[in-house]
Amino acid sequence: MTGPDPATAFPLKHYDKLCFLKNIIKAPNISIGDYTYYDDFRSVDNFRKNVRYLFDFTGDKLIIGKFCMIASDVQFIMNGANHLTNAISSYPFAIFGQGWQEAMEGKAYPSKGNTVIGNDVWLGYKAAIMPGVSIGDGAIIGAYAVVTKDVPPYTIVAGNPAVTIRRRFSEQDTSRLLNIRWWDWPIEKITRNVQLLTGNDINGLEKAV
Repeated sequence: MTGPDPATAFPLKHYDKLCFLKNIIKAPNISIGDYTYYDDFRSVDNFRKNVRYLFDFTGDKLIIGKFCMIASDVQFIMNGANHLTNAISSYPFAIFGQGWQEAMEGKAYPSKGNTVIGNDVWLGYKAAIMPGVSIGDGAIIGAYAVVTKDVPPYTIVAGNPAVTIRRRFSEQDTSRLLNIRWWDWPIEKITRNVQLLTGNDINGLEKAV
């Protein structure tokens, strides 16, 4: 057994509300790893609608790793939403033209870079990820959380703004897991070790390496 085919759009038979996302989203500024799934109450097409303000001209990207779990109505707010904050007015005069197009000459709207979601990350229902945030491998984002700053690996955060609830593992064990990088194993090896992956035996997982 080698697990489900990562090239399958809908891995659950007779159910089209959960998809392996990389097979649904085809956009040059969105990158999604194998086996990352999106589960939506209505339609998986809503994922693209919930990536807000991602424009080609802003140059930023949404990068999501492998084996992530993305709940319904998770939103990614991208850099196209940004306005000037260090000027007298934050109004976007230039986009309307008609004599206002010169408003941004020699200036640039603020950008915080790419939004990066690691591997094996769980994004809870209606979480919102703000521009330029990086979420580490193995992190868990609580339902309705608003993530405004980077989240370390294997950390649980929740709230608005999101704050650390607890670390999932000790610093030493987190380092061990990051070295193991099980999500990069061949799928046959992952399949052989799913019992270890759903337990807490890090020693056993290291031996499987």
